[in-house]
Amino acid sequence: MRDLKRGLMLSGCLGLLVGCTAVEKRESFTFVPDFPPDFTYDLTAAYVPAKGETCSVPGGKGTEVGFNQTNMKYESTSVIELYRTVSSCPLALNRVEIKIIGVIGRDENRTYSSYDYASFAVRPQLLEGQMRSFGDDGAGEFFGECQWLFRTVGPKRYITKILTCKRMDAHGTVGRSRPFTAYTLTQLSGKTVRLRIKLAAEELPGWGDTWVQVPGGWKRCMGKGFEDQHAYCNGNYENFSTFRMVDDRVCTIYPGCTENTDARP
Repeated sequence: MRDLKRGLMLSGCLGLLVGCTAVEKRESFTFVPDFPPDFTYDLTAAYVPAKGETCSVPGGKGTEVGFNQTNMKYESTSVIELYRTVSSCPLALNRVEIKIIGVIGRDENRTYSSYDYASFAVRPQLLEGQMRSFGDDGAGEFFGECQWLFRTVGPKRYITKILTCKRMDAHGTVGRSRPFTAYTLTQLSGKTVRLRIKLAAEELPGWGDTWVQVPGGWKRCMGKGFEDQHAYCNGNYENFSTFRMVDDRVCTIYPGCTENTDARP
């Protein structure tokens, strides 16, 4: 009887070990942002039927999972599942889209921000030369550079900014497309993916022939007057307008704006 009990205990332990192995099989990875100060993100993980599956999800409902989105508690990192089942259909992660959010300014009532996107594809296999390696610490990374483009809006010419982000390699060479990379499902299991974003040192006008560069920054061309929303210079590099910062300071040079003029546009 004692031997029988012992055998049952061993059998249970083996079963537990098998169970533990299944539990510890890490079918997820962690996304970690490495962003400039005052930058945040939200993220969407998109799934498709796993390889070999012929099922579908009615209306596609549940094939996307959001992180850090509206009305969600903000988390500095995101743990993303590689597989999930929706409507009895086994799904595999296909793509991750990261919304990179930069804060322009804050006042008592709201935060002013702009954003651009980065992403990475997740495939059962990648073509030769597409594979991305992971370090000994289990972390892989890809890179981008974001830049602020400034402009004015409204009859009082409030400064606003547009964020634009481009892919960058490990050597700092900036490309034309948005930050992007690709991994396999097998690669990602139990790993960490880090997106490193560098902020360009200089802000630039949103488009050409609207600002003139001067010592300390840029001056806004007057155009036809404050009602002229585009206000191209058109060769007039002597008549400039004031503009307002988010905090209502009235300025003549951006981003210097150390003056405290009483002029009101």
